[in-house]
Amino acid sequence: MDPVANLTLFVLAIFLGVELITKVPPTLHTPLMSGSNAISGITIVGALVAAGSEGSTLVSVLGFIAVVLATINVIGGFMVTNRMLAMFKRK
Repeated sequence: MDPVANLTLFVLAIFLGVELITKVPPTLHTPLMSGSNAISGITIVGALVAAGSEGSTLVSVLGFIAVVLATINVIGGFMVTNRMLAMFKRK
């Protein structure tokens, strides 16, 4: 695909994501976070495949960076989800 089509698709995905997230009621944010963490876990698997590929050094470095960033995303997501669930615990 050409860069203009990629940019158009990216912008449309942003608008769709914003619309979907704003329509989710607050009581469903915790399950939504858990689903997002699962998707980020899949991203880690893809990043590991890229990092361990036999391709160029650039691909391996970008794969490693992707692994680090996706791992930070998953850990942060679980921390936020844990804090949200703690709000519902009885004292």
